[in-house]
Amino acid sequence: MPLENRLAGKVAIITGAASGIGEAAVTLFAEQGAKVLANDLSQEKLETCHGSNPDVLCVGRDITEDGAPEALVAAAVEAFGKLDIVFNNAGVCPPEPFMDQTKEVWDHTQAVNVYAANLLAKAAKPHLEKSGQGRIINTASIQSKRAGEALTGYTVSKHGISGLTKQLAFELAGTGITANAIEPGFVTTGISKGYTDLMSEEEKNEFESYWAGKAPVGRLGEPIDIANAALFLARDESEFINGASLAVDGGASAKL
Repeated sequence: MPLENRLAGKVAIITGAASGIGEAAVTLFAEQGAKVLANDLSQEKLETCHGSNPDVLCVGRDITEDGAPEALVAAAVEAFGKLDIVFNNAGVCPPEPFMDQTKEVWDHTQAVNVYAANLLAKAAKPHLEKSGQGRIINTASIQSKRAGEALTGYTVSKHGISGLTKQLAFELAGTGITANAIEPGFVTTGISKGYTDLMSEEEKNEFESYWAGKAPVGRLGEPIDIANAALFLARDESEFINGASLAVDGGASAKL
């Protein structure tokens, strides 16, 4: 297949679409021929990012609200006639040391990072099955296999999304739908900035230098790196990849 239009005729929903990985993925998918429903909390931010793109429908809504997953699926199908791809990318990463946990932060983290993805996949299932080449892609993390300082709720949620991905692959067997996860390493996004903003300038430089040095490719990740991985998993040619978690971290997780 030519390098362009690799998603020609496809319809996708991408959450967390107003910045970082989601923003890059919406732009890339549309460039590759897909029609995209872009979701995030802020309609204004979505319009700023994607409002000029005729192939993108911006829907600002909290994905954790009751009925939101069903509403997004309905909006995509109404606008574009079908649904082929769901990229569950929305996520939060509040700094949360184990002894400082609160129920409010814990519940919100699990709701955004895991349960909303579960419900969106459930709402989308009939349309993805009708597609014949349905794709569910979840943003996990290299934290899905390890722990990190002051990231209790986030770490648990990313282990959870990895487990959900495997369960979806199992439960949806025979439907033509595959479910896979992407495990980004350190990527320069708003979420990572929220974490490093709590550091001194010296700590931040040391932290970023550590991750750039840990990755054999010698740099930090960029949103387009993850978007390109999502594009690969969204294509029909990925049909034999199912229940997998793809580390997209420049090789950082391969190095002790």
